Amino acid sequence: MTTTSTSPVAQSPEKKSPGGLRVGVQKVGSFLSGMIMPIIPALIAWGIITAVIVNVDEFTEGTAATDAFGEIIGPMIHYLLPILIAVQGGKMIYDIRGAVVGATATFGVIVGSDFLIAQANAALPEGVDDINEIHMFIGAMIMGPLAAWVIKRLDALWEGKIKAGFEMLVNMFSAGITAFLMAVVGFFALAPIVNGLMDVLGGAVRFLVDNGLLPLTSIIIEPAKVFFLNNAINHGVLTPLGIAEAAVEGKSILFLLEANPGPGFGVLMAFTVFGVGAARATAPGAALIQFAGGIHEVYFPYVLMKPALLLAVIGGGATGVATNVLFDAGLRAPAAPGSIFAVLIQTASDSYLGVTLSVILSAAVSFTIAAFILLASRKRDLQGEDSFSDAVARTEAAKGKSSAALAGLAAQAASGEAAGRINSIIFACDAGMGSSAMGASVLRKKIADAGIEGVTVTNKAVASLPGDTDLVITQQQLTDRARGQEPQAIHVSVDSFMDAPEYEEVVELVRRSAEVGSAQPIAVGAGPAEEVSAPASAQPEASGILSRDRVRIHAGSVTRDEAMAEAAAALEAAGAVTGEYLAAMHQREETVSTFMGNELAIPHGTHEAKDAIRASALSVARYDDGVDWGGQRATFVVGIAGVGEEHLQILSRIARLFADKQAVQRLKDAATEDELLELLSVVDEG
Repeated sequence: MTTTSTSPVAQSPEKKSPGGLRVGVQKVGSFLSGMIMPIIPALIAWGIITAVIVNVDEFTEGTAATDAFGEIIGPMIHYLLPILIAVQGGKMIYDIRGAVVGATATFGVIVGSDFLIAQANAALPEGVDDINEIHMFIGAMIMGPLAAWVIKRLDALWEGKIKAGFEMLVNMFSAGITAFLMAVVGFFALAPIVNGLMDVLGGAVRFLVDNGLLPLTSIIIEPAKVFFLNNAINHGVLTPLGIAEAAVEGKSILFLLEANPGPGFGVLMAFTVFGVGAARATAPGAALIQFAGGIHEVYFPYVLMKPALLLAVIGGGATGVATNVLFDAGLRAPAAPGSIFAVLIQTASDSYLGVTLSVILSAAVSFTIAAFILLASRKRDLQGEDSFSDAVARTEAAKGKSSAALAGLAAQAASGEAAGRINSIIFACDAGMGSSAMGASVLRKKIADAGIEGVTVTNKAVASLPGDTDLVITQQQLTDRARGQEPQAIHVSVDSFMDAPEYEEVVELVRRSAEVGSAQPIAVGAGPAEEVSAPASAQPEASGILSRDRVRIHAGSVTRDEAMAEAAAALEAAGAVTGEYLAAMHQREETVSTFMGNELAIPHGTHEAKDAIRASALSVARYDDGVDWGGQRATFVVGIAGVGEEHLQILSRIARLFADKQAVQRLKDAATEDELLELLSVVDEG
């Protein structure tokens, strides 16, 4: 279960200000990481191909076939890898449409850079080596998302204004023209900027190397790792520069500045030998995860527990870098994750001694410094309270999102300790209406089935969270916002509200908290009527919210936008919403997906769209070939509009219906719309 527990000890001005510099850098780094990490397999493949071809040429005469195959190396790094980055960046902004436009536009940056370098080489005097071409990794990281954002904004301008039958024509040509124009921008505007930036960054690295100062980068990188600020440095600067260097030299030391597992491993081994309490008990397992699995974040709580240990990881990191400089060692491609196995697999053929020693020596130095610090404070640690759980909380607060690895540490540290009673659970979504109401209904039933009493399970908009909730459940895209509203709460992130596997663990967490708590029982559903999904018996009866003319079966498939348009049109025809409701549906989808799980999507408007709602109504459409709903398959699309709380009972029943996989199958097997309506009648009973 991906959870975050935040305690008062973990609070800081930065934590209370989600828009602070630290969070901003984290978001930039996370976005860059999101573009780079998915293409790491392609980088690994390029590194392996390079190593194979180099070794064949070095130890044998090779053949015409191997020489021809070796021609793949240049195009892969110069075209394929940047385009893959642009595809991923564009997709993160605007799905496959953004990916296509972003990738196409990135070619303009690539050829623009090549043109500038060709001109510069032509102007060089005789005997001066040509300037190497620049591989547009940074250009792709900029142009891919930028072009996707542009086409997304343009599409929004004429959304709903295109005459029927011309949608495909407009969509195809608008994307193509945008890609062309952005390629022109890339060629003439972005390429010179990126070339200049690469010159500056490359010059800075050369200065550090030439003056023996590269180990000093650990003073920045190691603390940045602990506070999750390293992605912007690693993926924004080191990886592009390292790939450019590896393309020429066959390896780069830059790949090891951040990925070396030695410093963290040394700290964890020091805790294993000299630590106390929960930190010592959990350190051996954390060391295995960090060193072999490459999940470095598991050692961050141990450093935050004693900030003086930053000296240990800085010392270990600097030692590793100095060792690699001394042996002229490097990796062929990035090692991701930073596991010892990934590091060794990517090690250049002439660098195994240097890389291996860099890991061993960095671990030894960090262990020695950490051991001294732990021994100096051991007596005080034995007499005082164990602060490891608070350190885990501070680590997750610094990361800004949940982590299964850190949650595991917290669970180990908390074993045997009394937890506070969980009395209130809130499902939070953007509008506080459809999706969160359904999630609350599903969990409320599970808690009731488990025989647990005295727990409120309600739903609200993220912006309306009261600040005193025990546990908050949100979809992953909204967890950061919810944490800013509820800094004291336990936060659970789920992929979908309908069938999240985390619910079973939430029920068990509530059960354990009830065993140690003594709070007075609170009635399920208690609270202000406008904010709480009350039990069915306490809610007004629904009548005619779903009718035959709004139940449809389609043999084929449509796009997500087309399915939303059909749902909005059905609701508008029923007099339930105005024409502005479709735009509100799209705004809601941009914030967080309305895919609920179990093949169900429930598109609905944002909280601000209440003025567009005239009455409560539902529409149900079944698409037998499914609808691609942000990477998930939705067979059923339920459009919803609700006045006040009249729709909450209906949502509760939809949740119970679609939580039953056998019931979903019966809905899929319904041969006619009348039969489907009959099966759906349970959601429209008073």
